[in-house]
Amino acid sequence: MLRQRVLTALVLLMVLLPALFYGQPEPFFLIAGVFIAAGAWEWARMNGMAMTTSLGAGALCAMICAGLWWSGWLTEALPRVWLVAGSFWVLVGAWILKAGVPAWANFARPVRLVLGLTVLCVTWLAVAQARLRGVNFLLSVLALVWMADIGAYFSGRALGGRFSRKKLAASISPGKSWEGVWGGMLGVMLMALIWRFADAAGGATVPSFYTLLGGRGLSFMLMAVVFMAAMSVVGDLVESLVKRSAGVKDSSALLPGHGGVLDRVDALLPTLPLAMMLISF
Repeated sequence: MLRQRVLTALVLLMVLLPALFYGQPEPFFLIAGVFIAAGAWEWARMNGMAMTTSLGAGALCAMICAGLWWSGWLTEALPRVWLVAGSFWVLVGAWILKAGVPAWANFARPVRLVLGLTVLCVTWLAVAQARLRGVNFLLSVLALVWMADIGAYFSGRALGGRFSRKKLAASISPGKSWEGVWGGMLGVMLMALIWRFADAAGGATVPSFYTLLGGRGLSFMLMAVVFMAAMSVVGDLVESLVKRSAGVKDSSALLPGHGGVLDRVDALLPTLPLAMMLISF
């Protein structure tokens, strides 16, 4: 399993890093679109769709993303889109988690399918616009999610070994604890401070997410990154809820040793649109 994980991670890096750092953003848009389309296929499969319908969902998602690209949405300021997307994740995401696993199956399959495709297409639009802002900006948003996850893992293990672990959502994801959440939030605050200092010290030509937030004050930046860390957990839990409802461990087996695409990007689904929302106003 470890060997599979390492090999898959290396292959992904060999594909993603050249596209990310290439002088023009188009290769990155294309690769991100492929991943989003694969995520749409996984979403349809997890929500009980047949293979043909699931493949169609992936193709439709790719076509919508291409349409957004062709129509010029990638270069448009879209504050209302990001406000709606961000509000959706805060309100509807919390409602879905409160309703729990049994309630998910009560929604009609077409409603679940449309919901998932919309979220995935908006995420692609957000990551594309973030890349247009610059690699430093995009990486700073991605790193927030990674740090929240790393901080949660190590703090959960460290504190859970000494104290009784307080489950975050036992019926959805038994492995997550409140200790992990607090550790992840502390980690992103420290990283934000360091990244902002590095931007200033290195004279970064492209401001990071943290530098842009810091322009409104240090307190605002810290509150914003804590909020983002919390929403990354919401994205993770919503995908876990859907998997539990479907009775599967992973969203697919597309990434050997890692599960599926949605297993890797679940925390990014809310955080990328929310990052665009925060810097749009």
